[in-house]
Amino acid sequence: MNAFGYHSPARVADAAALRQRHADSTYIAGGQSLLGAMKLGLAAPSDLIDLGNLPGLNAITVQGDLLRIGAMASHAAVAASADIQRLIPALAHLAEGIGDPAVRTRGTLGGSLANNDPAACYPAAVLGLGATVHTDQRDIEGDGFFVGLYETALQPGELITGVSFKVPQRAAYVKFKQPASRFALVGVFVSNGPGGARVAVTGAGACAFRVKAMESALGRAWSADALASVKVPADGLNSDLHASAAYRAHLIGVLARRAVTQAA
Repeated sequence: MNAFGYHSPARVADAAALRQRHADSTYIAGGQSLLGAMKLGLAAPSDLIDLGNLPGLNAITVQGDLLRIGAMASHAAVAASADIQRLIPALAHLAEGIGDPAVRTRGTLGGSLANNDPAACYPAAVLGLGATVHTDQRDIEGDGFFVGLYETALQPGELITGVSFKVPQRAAYVKFKQPASRFALVGVFVSNGPGGARVAVTGAGACAFRVKAMESALGRAWSADALASVKVPADGLNSDLHASAAYRAHLIGVLARRAVTQAA
């Protein structure tokens, strides 16, 4: 691991100023992915800007028909939140299934989204619930946030401050996990709300994506049977030592039907 400077700002504005001052620096939230990458020599920031002391970034609040979760809220806090369990239990269930207790205690919502691991769970929830990502500079609709492999719409130095999730009428998340890492080989988040049916997939492609054909079918009839004839092509899906693209395409259909049944 390379030598690096360390900073612990007390305000979001101070964090942004530090990031601008140190061009090769990076923010650190829970550090579950970043520190591992640094140990392997895959990342070598000049400075780490710790977001742990920024006030209010771990808050979970209800604002009308929106549930807002601060970027520094841990996976464990999301899983344990009474408001989330009441309003979007599928989101609490998703958080409870991330990693192990140590990862859930340190890992954060904002860190997961900014990293955009192709097998991470939260991106499926952001797309599956039509969420909005808030930063220190703007609001980004979830549908435009995930750009590619480990790529997001964030500009250099832009800091996620929170995410607003629309409360759906029903929702569910089902994933087929890799046993060692508990990342999703494939995960499917479905919901039905004011904006209609949404189906989002993680683990299968370079980043999370929606399946519009499934959404159209569920818009006509919310049932697992409605998805029976919808086939997801394997073209462009991930293929590795854990699962082929064809297998992942098959899993999307299986897990989507399970999620719809669970949500109903």
